[in-house]
Amino acid sequence: MSHRPRFRVRPPANWMNDPNGPVRWGDRYHLFYQHNPDAPVHTNVHWGHASSPDLAHWDDHGIALRPVPGGPDEAGCWSGCVVDDDGVATAVYSGIDHAHQGLSSICLAVAEDDELLAWKQLPEPVVAGPPPGLDVTMFRDPFVFRFGGRRWALVGAGHGDGTPSVLVYDCEDLYAWRFAGVLLDGRDPVATRVLGARAIGWECPQLWQSGGGWTLAVALWDGDPLSTAYLAGQLVENDGELRFSAHGGGPLDHGRDFYAPAALQDTGRTLLWGWSWEARPREEVNRAGWSGVLTAPRVVDLHPDGTLRVTPAPELELLRARALLDTGPLPPAYDLLVTARSAATVRLLRAASGAELTVRIDPSGGTVTLDRTGWPRPDGGGALVLSAAPGEPLTVRVLVDGSLLELFVGDRATATERVYQRPDDIAELAVTGTDVEVRCWELGPPNPA
Repeated sequence: MSHRPRFRVRPPANWMNDPNGPVRWGDRYHLFYQHNPDAPVHTNVHWGHASSPDLAHWDDHGIALRPVPGGPDEAGCWSGCVVDDDGVATAVYSGIDHAHQGLSSICLAVAEDDELLAWKQLPEPVVAGPPPGLDVTMFRDPFVFRFGGRRWALVGAGHGDGTPSVLVYDCEDLYAWRFAGVLLDGRDPVATRVLGARAIGWECPQLWQSGGGWTLAVALWDGDPLSTAYLAGQLVENDGELRFSAHGGGPLDHGRDFYAPAALQDTGRTLLWGWSWEARPREEVNRAGWSGVLTAPRVVDLHPDGTLRVTPAPELELLRARALLDTGPLPPAYDLLVTARSAATVRLLRAASGAELTVRIDPSGGTVTLDRTGWPRPDGGGALVLSAAPGEPLTVRVLVDGSLLELFVGDRATATERVYQRPDDIAELAVTGTDVEVRCWELGPPNPA
């Protein structure tokens, strides 16, 4: 039984983690990612590279950035972004040396061709380390954006007293950065309420305009990856410093296998990817020879009430190859759409023990429950409950690609989970309910890999 996703971005083998540098360059989308080309373990981190004409069909291009012996990135090319610097595609990324202890430098690399296949990594960082006087113990993951007619950059951080933060720099000149303050930290009351107090660092900060304001997304880190969340608010500039005034927020993804968001402010919309790690024992990962996959691209925005609006990118419908019946066997990859006006249960897997993997839809209560109790995780997590507006018909979309399951509840909530089908499990669609519409498509053809 192959658990390997065939339609999402991933390298042919070995390790991958964070998505990096999504950019639309010429007539293609480009997406980079953390990658160890030698083993399915998190070390020796390079940048892998994939591109697509349509967000659905991806070509892998191998290595884009690699650690340079003796350089600021000699121990790894970690997360960052890609920007257009006067017509030159430029990667802005975290470089680490062998003594980094969680503190990176900010490095640049410039593309040497329009296909973004060849890169020149600059020998000196533009920021050698965190600003003095802030007792910064974690410093990484630059993200560049524009505000007020200037170019700025966020950097994820954590401090010696356990406070997480996002730092901000003025980088109008991409080769001359100026520290412009702490954009937001964990002492902010809205951040405390929304993000909680467990994280000691905020990784992979991403920022985009939406709903008349701005959305800040972060990955929560407590020495290990925890989860992701977003804050809705406004940017405020004062005397050359930039602050984020938050008024609400919530989980970016309600599942347990989504981390390290990467955003692209595309024409008229914002696209978002995440890394889905392996939720299976290390010995199984080693035996398989691969680890990690990126999620499907999502379109994100804010509802008028300030909550996240999230839907699969419409281009994913290009992968729908063959319509399936509303009951019967399920292929390894499919796109399922269910609309329920009254209570309904959708079964996706059936075990020899009689256990069932189900999606229970309750329009009157405004809840959708993914029950995977028969397919336990190493952390023991069972059912997930996602919420929507009660008393209205509920539309649920399930994207399955091998072991990657992405569940969307209307445009109100999403959950990413890894579910590993066992050899004696039966993948079949069965729906119970009196007022439910079901459509399902097999995906194909797969990406070459």
